[in-house]
Amino acid sequence: MRTLQEQLSKYAAYHRDRRNIATHFVGIPMIVFGTAAILARPSVMLGSVPLSPSLLLTLGAVGFYLALDLGYGIAMTGFMGLALWTGVHLAAQSTALWLTVSLGLLVAGWAIQFIGHAFEGKKPAFVDDLVGLLIGPLFIVAEAGFACGLRNELRETIEEKVGPTHIRRAAVSS
Repeated sequence: MRTLQEQLSKYAAYHRDRRNIATHFVGIPMIVFGTAAILARPSVMLGSVPLSPSLLLTLGAVGFYLALDLGYGIAMTGFMGLALWTGVHLAAQSTALWLTVSLGLLVAGWAIQFIGHAFEGKKPAFVDDLVGLLIGPLFIVAEAGFACGLRNELRETIEEKVGPTHIRRAAVSS
């Protein structure tokens, strides 16, 4: 398994434009929450616990994040736990409400992601490596931490590999 630094560096190489990163702060949570909700409805009761694809996916993702890094793993456990909790509650609503909100979050979240990648001028990372679907949520948590001055050594190491973030400007013709 690649290290935290390797995973984030590989993902960051597709995300250097700050506008793209900003869209990810909106789009990725929408996708995570929409996925948790859509996968929470098909469930069977295991004692008093509703066993669903959403729960299994969340547990697998949290295990992956914890194996990668304890600190980020704990942060991701909170984020993924909130998404699961919200998804389970949304799945308990009427079918129309559950589907409308879940699919709305997914469609809007992906649309926002692709707008961000238009700014970047690069395809999404998951196109080349499906692990990017798991690293995306971790990336926004890491970027939020970097913005707060946390884990600067990790940020610097990533930037040494893939360069700093920037905003591309259109070429001015004379």
